[in-house]
Order: sequence, then C-alpha cells, then structure tokens
Amino acid sequence: MPTEPDPEARRRDDAYTVDTRRGLRRPRGTSPRPAAAPRERTPRPDAGDDVASSAPARSSRPQPAERSPRAERSQRPAASPRRPGSPARDHGYTVDTRPRATTGAGTRTDVRPTRTMPAVGAASVDDGRPARDARAGRPASGGPGGPGRDDGEARPGDGDGRPKRRLRRGRLVLVSVVLLLVAWLVFLVAVPVAAWNSVARVDNIPDGSRPTDTSGYNYLLVGSDSRQGLTSEQKKELTTGSAEGQRTDTIMLVHVSESGGKPVMVSLPRDSYVPIPGRRSNKINAAYSFGGAKLLTETVENVTGIHIDGYVEIGLGGFASIVDAVGGVDLCVPRDMQDSKAGIDLKKGCQTLGGPDALGYVRSRYEDPLGDIGRAARQRQFLGALMKQAATPATVLLPWRYKSFADSAAGGLTVGEGTGLMDAIRVLQAMRAVSGDNGLSLSVPIASMSYPTNNGVAVKWDTERAKALFTALKDDQPLDKAPPGTTVKEVGNS
Repeated sequence: MPTEPDPEARRRDDAYTVDTRRGLRRPRGTSPRPAAAPRERTPRPDAGDDVASSAPARSSRPQPAERSPRAERSQRPAASPRRPGSPARDHGYTVDTRPRATTGAGTRTDVRPTRTMPAVGAASVDDGRPARDARAGRPASGGPGGPGRDDGEARPGDGDGRPKRRLRRGRLVLVSVVLLLVAWLVFLVAVPVAAWNSVARVDNIPDGSRPTDTSGYNYLLVGSDSRQGLTSEQKKELTTGSAEGQRTDTIMLVHVSESGGKPVMVSLPRDSYVPIPGRRSNKINAAYSFGGAKLLTETVENVTGIHIDGYVEIGLGGFASIVDAVGGVDLCVPRDMQDSKAGIDLKKGCQTLGGPDALGYVRSRYEDPLGDIGRAARQRQFLGALMKQAATPATVLLPWRYKSFADSAAGGLTVGEGTGLMDAIRVLQAMRAVSGDNGLSLSVPIASMSYPTNNGVAVKWDTERAKALFTALKDDQPLDKAPPGTTVKEVGNS
C-alpha cells in the first residue's frame, strides 16, 4: 500500500509524487526512504560451512546511497520513446496540493505560478508521453491557455491577443451604431427645422381689442383655393379652373386641450352667414376675399369669442404635392363619386388616392347631398388620414420620402407671423388624432342650410348650441364626446 508522507514534508512543498511501482508516495524533492536491511539468521550448529558462507552473501546487497534533492533531479534518466505496439505504462503521477482560487466568472486560476511536477525517475515517461496532471487529466506543462495553464482556457491578454482584438472590434461596432443613431436623430430634427424656415409668412394678427387668451391652444386652419403660383399644366391636371382672386374652401377651428380633453376639429361652413368687421354681414369666406388672413382671423374671433393662437393655410398645389410626397393616402370612399368640376370619378370602396384625386375628393360639393356640410366632413376625414400616413414608418424611416414630405409641406403652407413650429406640430397631431378615436371631428351646430340673404342662400348657425360649443372650447372644458348638434348626421337633418 502507498504510504502518506509525514506532515512536515507536505508543508515543505506544494506537491508530492506517487510511485505506483513500489507503492511509495513521498514529497517532491525528498530522497526515497532507505529500504530496511534483512535480518541476519543465526546459523544452526549443524548447518555447516555452506550455511555460514551463504549468510554474508544475502546481507551483502548494496544499500541505496543518500542523495540530495538537487542531485536526484539532475540524475533522472531521460524519457525513452515508446516502441510501436508496446502497451502504455504510467508508473507515477504528480499530486498538486496548492490551494486554488476562483474568479467571478467561475474560472479556476492559480494563486502562484504553476510548476511542473515530474514523476519519479523514468517510470513516468517510459512510454514517451509527458507526465499528466491527475486533477484534470491534462499535460502538466500547461493547456491551450499557455505555459502554466491547466484549465485549457485563454485569459484576456494571453497567447496571440485574440480576445483583445475581439473586444476592440465590439467597441468599434458599438461606437458606430451610436454615431449612426445620433446622426439619424439629428436628421429627423434638422429636416423639419430647415423646411420650416422656408415657409411663407402672413400677417394674421387683428388690430384692436381681442378675446382673452385662456387655457388650451386654438388654431385657425384654412384651405385656400387660390390658383396663384400654379402653371397652366397644373391647373389642367388639378381641374382648378382659372378663377381669379382668393377664396377659402376650408375653414376649421382646431382646439388642443391642456386639461386632458381630446383634440377637437370644428368645421365652419364657408357659406356661414356672420357679421364681418367693417363689411356688415356676409358669408364667412368673403372675409378672406376682403381682407385676407387678418380679416378672417378677426371675424372668427368675434363670432366665437375664442382667442386664435396660430394660423395655418394650405393652397391647392401644396395639398396635392403633400399627398404625392407620402405616396398617396389610403381612404374609403363612401359612395361612387363623379364630379366634372372637381375632376374626379371615384368608385365606392377603400383605395389609395394620389394628389389630383385627393384634391378633387376634398373640393367636391355639387354631387354631395349635404353640400358644404358633407364636403367639410370629407375634408376632416382626409386631413386625418393624411397625417396618419405621414407618421407611418414608410415615411419617417425612408430619408428621401421624409425629406420630400417636409419640403412639400413647407412649399404649400403659409403661416401667421406669430405661429411657431410647435404650433404647427400641435395642429398636425390634432389632425392625426381625429383620424382615430383619439379626437373629435365636429361641425358647428346648424339651424338652416338654406337661409335666404342679400348675398344669396347661406348657412345659419344654431345660435344657442353654437355658443355652448364655443364656450366649452374657450374655457378648455375636457370634451370626450360630441356635444349636441355637432355631428354630421344631426347637421344634415337641420
């Protein structure tokens, strides 16, 4: 049986070897324990001279000489190559008793540099193979991680530095991604800012006293049918005719609440009969013809009692170019529509409308049973669908389409002197909310659709209900549903 080394010997070194041929286990660097001398036998009196002469022969076996550890290591025989076909014989192994440390990643690391512990004599290498570490069955001279490694794992910085190169490549990829993201965000902000700086401006702020500015934001959204700036080819393509002067096809009041209510878009029919400052009573679109954006803003403030915070106007050509910039707008046409004056021949059903068809869809009123009221409802529907399309990934994530939309919108818009970029963004967001269930699409309450006047047949408001609606908007009362008399169905039955 192998014998354990004494405790002193184990403390003196970090490893010991076991010689399986002789069953001796000793600390590395110590000389083998001398073999005990055989006991001499006492010859019997009658053994004769032969017995006496043989005793010294047995006791004359040479005893192993004491050698120092240094001398023993220097005199170990070299390993002889293993002969082909001969069986493998491992007559010794090394036991490493040094403590091991564990890193945070669970990888074993040496507390001190590893030293190779050879087996006893030539017994451990007689087959030509290096001595193996009994702990992991790996060569004691180290694993793939380099000299002194027995776990087969490369540390950062060991070997040829591949982990460091992978780390540098990972950092480079991360930095590149961050830079691209920052550049994209800068592009998303810079494009609308640059486009906004090219938008045309108009003075719409009325002179004299004005209604008190209360909570919430109120904007005047106007669609002009002016042909100014259109070429003859564009007039023919858009079926706009050649009428001179400036008029409005669309007048809407956009309210953005600060009290938690839904955004609201209220259509003011262009034939609404209202008092115009300095011009007596007339159809509301006449205010735009008489005095442009300033007189129209003053007229709306006087009849509603609401302070107008911003003014946004879009022309015929600009409307069509915006639609084309986003690749058309998906819309469900409620019925077959054929109107030669608007230049459309649309079939019932959901479809994608391009610029010319979209413009005809929002301008047509002669074939609509509800006339101007029906047209106003289609205008609110289409503007909501347009803003929904503008916010899709197909528009925002494609740089050329995103820039084309911003440039087209800037080329077709005219804003008031006091209207800022955030005001325009609020209007666009309200239009998008109205396309779903997050906003209210309303019409001013109507008492009569055929009110006779000196200026022809006009639209007369329901004074009591209209005043209640405008008071709620002025006081920024949260609206979650349409007030009485403001839906298209109710207005159509008036």
